[in-house]
Amino acid sequence: MQSWKSLGRVDWAYEEADFTTGEEAAAKKASRSFKKYSYRGVELDQLLDLSNENFIELVHARARRRFQRGLKRRPLGLIKKLRKSKKEAGPNEKPAMVKTHLRDMIIVPEMIGSVVGVYNGKTFTTVEVKPEMTGHYLGEFSISYKPVGHSRGANMKDSRL
Repeated sequence: MQSWKSLGRVDWAYEEADFTTGEEAAAKKASRSFKKYSYRGVELDQLLDLSNENFIELVHARARRRFQRGLKRRPLGLIKKLRKSKKEAGPNEKPAMVKTHLRDMIIVPEMIGSVVGVYNGKTFTTVEVKPEMTGHYLGEFSISYKPVGHSRGANMKDSRL
């Protein structure tokens, strides 16, 4: 039997499905392992143990410049509050939310696992810091505007372009 691809009618073809029994599917699912997170080639457990100087070498140039100029009083205060809330939380428990207006704070490995309330100009958006957020700004995870949905109009003739 010729495939659609060989007939020249379409430039794509469906692959035949790989049908497996329930036991094979369960074994395949059990054999999957979670992908280990690494930030620029450094695995998570090593990233948490890094000193500030070694972490600065890993981040992008903008963040490197910011850290080289020194952390001011407010970002250091936020890190202290996050440490305190983590310490007060029990094991296997989320720490209390720490509210902040510091949208320009760069997420460092020490902040991983913390819960931060980032101010967006109106309310505090709850952000649970995950390893993938390392090196990003807090403000990136707290949108400061309401996205516009332009295609919602009942009658597109009436909408102006």
